[in-house]
Amino acid sequence: MQGKGILVTGGAGYIGSHVVRQLGDAGERVVVLDDLSTGFRSAVTHGTLVEGDMGDAALVASLLRDFDVDTVMHFAAHTVVPESVSNPLKYYGNNTCSSQRLLACASQHGVAQVIFSSTAAVYGMPPGGRAAEDSPTSPINPYGSSKLMTEWMLRDLSRASAMRHVTLRYFNVAGAHPGGTIGQSTRNATLLTKVACEAAVGKRPYVSVFGTDYDTPDGTGVRDYIHVEDLASAHIRALDYLRAGGDSITLNCGYGHGYSVRELLAAVERACGHRLATREEPRRPGDPPVLVAVAERIRSALGWQPAYDDIDAIVRSALAWEQRLLVTPAS
Repeated sequence: MQGKGILVTGGAGYIGSHVVRQLGDAGERVVVLDDLSTGFRSAVTHGTLVEGDMGDAALVASLLRDFDVDTVMHFAAHTVVPESVSNPLKYYGNNTCSSQRLLACASQHGVAQVIFSSTAAVYGMPPGGRAAEDSPTSPINPYGSSKLMTEWMLRDLSRASAMRHVTLRYFNVAGAHPGGTIGQSTRNATLLTKVACEAAVGKRPYVSVFGTDYDTPDGTGVRDYIHVEDLASAHIRALDYLRAGGDSITLNCGYGHGYSVRELLAAVERACGHRLATREEPRRPGDPPVLVAVAERIRSALGWQPAYDDIDAIVRSALAWEQRLLVTPAS
């Protein structure tokens, strides 16, 4: 299906690379823009990879023109919540200011549609720990705030122009391509599933459990874990939706149920066959006790149906990827 080009910012990263793989498998013409600060060349399995900054307006303009781009999928961002608390301007500078330059360039060059990688962190601490798309947005860390500001820019730009968008608010992404093609290779990762699987294969001596006194059944934080392949397929469905003339929309990406930190660690232990060493630590700044999606809207709006809604399947794929990295490190 070679046609108009799709620019994928951050397409060498964890989530972006899975979307690029699905786009390429569908025959789409893809150009990836990534500064490779956290992404990897080897993760880009389709299309053209250009090393550069999404905030470089001249570079973005040339890519939009040279590849005849009508769709931007925007993943590029800093994503570590504790770092956003200690270094907020880094997050506003990249996630918000560079996104503004990207959107300005896209608007000037007539890009028709944008699919934006947002986050459940925009909700902060929703009552009862469950968030629907119309729940109040009240981020409790600069990461969430920096993403919400970009949501606002995109919303207002779509109102003021012909551009349409889908904003996807991710919950906790985990897992790897089931065939072992790609996975999360982030150095010094902070996502729990990745950290636990690194401990399972001996890359880490223990797993820190941040907060054991939350008001949850076992005292640890509860999250809605979504397999990265299901999340990637949501982007493909979003692209189909916009191409069919769909209106701008914001959608949660989650399964609608959660697992605690201890439950996730137990799943990793089942997968690896041995106990993990853990260390209990104080709560981290900016971490809500419970964050689970109300996730009906994405199913009805996009016709999206998850294929990997199983915590053991998610963990097995993540562990298999870690075992592969022991033999062939990412590059």
